[in-house]
Parts: sequence; C-alpha cells; structure tokens
Amino acid sequence: MASGFGLNGGPSRCYAFWQELLGCYVVNGGEGVEGKKKCIPALEDYTECLHHTKEVVRAKKIQAAYRKAEAGFARENEPKAEELRNLGLLGKEEDTRKVLGS
Repeated sequence: MASGFGLNGGPSRCYAFWQELLGCYVVNGGEGVEGKKKCIPALEDYTECLHHTKEVVRAKKIQAAYRKAEAGFARENEPKAEELRNLGLLGKEEDTRKVLGS
C-alpha cells in the first residue's frame, strides 16, 4: 500500500477503504479527538482489509469447532495400539487380518 498501486498497476485492493478513511478524517478532522473517534469504524475496515485479523480469528474458531466435533465421534472398532504394533510381524498374522479386516 506504500505506493497506492496494486500488483497489476491499478489501485490496490484496500484503496477504497483508504479513501473512505481519508474522507472521514477530512470531514471530522476539525473536531479534534471527538472527530477522530467517529472514524474508528472506517479505520477498522481499512486495517481488516490490510491484515485480515478478524477473518483469521473466525477461521480458527471454525476449525476448532470442527476438530472438537470430529473428536466427539469415536470410531467404531478402532484397533488398539498393541494390535497396530503387530502388523506384518511373523507369527502375528491373525492380528494383521483382524486389523485389516481381510
């Protein structure tokens, strides 16, 4: 965003948000601190466009909920650790057939 130009020579992806923020500061700048407080939503939109922080947090929450839901369903007939250790060993063919289901 330093130059204001995007990768293909046009305006950057956040240029519209920057213009909105600048317009807010121009309109409300004479009011001092109270005027700048009116521009907080525009500033949040601009920083979200640049950094995607809210989007990342939302995605992480969805992933955590999915993992929690997935962990809640126990697999039926899940092989035990000792059965998996015996896979392919001589003399343990019965365990191998039991785990592989063949």
